[in-house]
Amino acid sequence: MDQQSSTSTQLAFSLPRWEFITICAGLMALNALAIDIMLPGLQQIGESLGVADENHRQLIIPTYFLGMAAALLFYGPLSDRFGRRKPLFVGLAIYIVAATVAAFAPSFEVLLALRFIQGIGAASTRVIAVSIVRDRFGGRAMAEVMSLIFMVFMIIPVIAPSLGQIVLLVGEWHEIFLVMAGIALAITLWAYIRMPETQHPEDRRAINLGSIFQGFGIVLSNRMSVCYTLASTIVFGALFGFINSAQQVYVGIYGLGVWFPVVFACVAGLMAVSSFLNSRLVGKLGMRRLSHAALLGFLTLSAIWFLWSLTGPVPFPVFVTLFAAAMFLFGWIGSNFNAISMEPLGHIAGTAASIQGFIQTLGGVIIGTAIGQSFDGTVTPLAAGFCGVAGLGLVMVLIAERGKLFRPHHDPKHGVDTIGH
Repeated sequence: MDQQSSTSTQLAFSLPRWEFITICAGLMALNALAIDIMLPGLQQIGESLGVADENHRQLIIPTYFLGMAAALLFYGPLSDRFGRRKPLFVGLAIYIVAATVAAFAPSFEVLLALRFIQGIGAASTRVIAVSIVRDRFGGRAMAEVMSLIFMVFMIIPVIAPSLGQIVLLVGEWHEIFLVMAGIALAITLWAYIRMPETQHPEDRRAINLGSIFQGFGIVLSNRMSVCYTLASTIVFGALFGFINSAQQVYVGIYGLGVWFPVVFACVAGLMAVSSFLNSRLVGKLGMRRLSHAALLGFLTLSAIWFLWSLTGPVPFPVFVTLFAAAMFLFGWIGSNFNAISMEPLGHIAGTAASIQGFIQTLGGVIIGTAIGQSFDGTVTPLAAGFCGVAGLGLVMVLIAERGKLFRPHHDPKHGVDTIGH
C-alpha cells in the first residue's frame, strides 16, 4: 500500500500545473454550483412547493451548508487515514445522487432534506481539495495556488446564475438539479481519471479516537490557525448573507428581473480578477500585507455603505460600486487567510482542513442566515452585517498577530510566511 501511495504521490507532482489547479477548482466549484445555479429559481421553487414567505425560500441555501458542516469533521480524519481519493469519490457520489433525486422532490421539506444530504457529499470536496493543495504546497506558494484555484472557481458564480436562468426559460426548476448533477458527474470522472493520490505515505494516521482527538488538539491549540480560521469564518458569513438575499436585493429592491444573473456575474468576475492579482502579488508582498490591507479596505467600504443606507435608499449605482469594490477586496482575504491558517498543519492537512472547514461553514451559515433572515426590503441589514463582520474579523487578526498588522513572517530558506504557536 505504501509503495502504491508513494508512486501515486510522485505521479501527482508530474500532473501539469494548469490541470492540477483546474481539477481542484472544479471540485471546490461544485459548492458554488449547488448554490448559485439555484438563485434564479428560488421564487419558482417557492411557488411550486407552496412556500409563501420569501425569507423561508432562502432555507434551500443554509440547509445545504448545514449538511456540509455536519460531515466536514469526518472527511478529514478519513482522508488522513485512507488517502484523498476514496473519501472524495464517496462524497461526490452522494452529491450526484442527492441532486438527481432532488429534481423529483414532492415537497419543500423533502427538498430541504435532500439538500442537507447533498451538502454531506459536498463536504468531501471542501476538505479534500484543500488537503490536496496543502500536500503539494505551503506558505506563499500555497496562497498563490489557492488564488489561482479561486480564480477558476469564480467562473461558476459568473455563469451559474445565467445557466439557471436559461434552464428556467426552457424548462422548470426541476431541470436545474439535473444540470447540476450532470456537471458534477463530468468533474468527478475527470478527477477519477487524472488526479492521483497526493498524500505522503508517512503522513497516514490511524483512525481511532485517540489520534482524532490528538489531531484536533494540534489544530485548536495553534493560535494563528484558530484566529485566522475564525476571521475567515466571520468574513465568509457576510458572503453567505448576501447569497441568501441576493435575489431579493437585485430583483426585489432594484427590479433587475432577468438582468439579475448578469450583475451577479459581473461582481463574481471582479472577484476572479482579484484572485488572479493576488496570485501575482502574494509572492512579492506576502500574505499578511495583502490580506490585512484588504480587510481594512473591506471594513471602510462596508461602513460607508452602512452609513449611507441609514440616510435613505441607496441608489443602485452607489450600491453596486461599493459592494463590488468590497467583493474585489474579499478575493485578497479568503485565499490568504486560508493559507496562513493551514501553513503550520501540513502533516495533518486532512484533519486541519476538516476542522477549519467545519468552523468556517457552520459559523458562516449561522452568520449568513442571521443576515439573510433580517432582510426587511432595504439593504441596511446587509450593510450592517458586512460592517459588523469586517470589524470582528479585524479583531481576530489583531489577536493572532498580537496587535501588529502587515508584519511578514519570512522563512529565508523556503521564501514563505511561517507561523508560530
